[in-house]
Amino acid sequence: MRGKAGKSVEFGAKISLSLSDGFSFVDRLSWDSFNESKDLIPQIEKYKQRYGHYPLSVHADKIYQTRENRNYCKERNIRMTGKPLGRPAKKTEENKQKLEEEKKQRYQDDIDRIAIEGRFGVGKRRYGLGLIKSKLKETSETDINVSILVLNLEKICSEEISRIKGKYKIRRKKAA
Repeated sequence: MRGKAGKSVEFGAKISLSLSDGFSFVDRLSWDSFNESKDLIPQIEKYKQRYGHYPLSVHADKIYQTRENRNYCKERNIRMTGKPLGRPAKKTEENKQKLEEEKKQRYQDDIDRIAIEGRFGVGKRRYGLGLIKSKLKETSETDINVSILVLNLEKICSEEISRIKGKYKIRRKKAA
């Protein structure tokens, strides 16, 4: 039971995906129903394993913004998206600028978070993530991981094409 619009029940694998430097990583793939909020800490630890340091910020959906996850991020100086818990601070002349900066940062974080939603959309639309019809669990998992691999290959190829275009600056002749 997922409670999404138009469908009361969804079947298939549930993927916990992270995005770093434009590359997608399958951090968890499960056929069981689970609460995604428990995935944030392991995902941050996997990030640390990959890059050798913690991220500066985590741009996560509301379900990930639990007290446990917020405290974990705070202890490691990781900025987490979303409004802070509790009553909002009263606006005074002393804190007016700080509150405005925090509001702008939250807005920018929300914009940055759109990228992961876009990766899911592109994966479903262009690379068949929404159409996995394999019979066996292992085959379905392979299909899912290949789709994510192709997403990442597309990113590498588009960056390389942009680099080549910039290097050779293709010029067009104007029509007379």
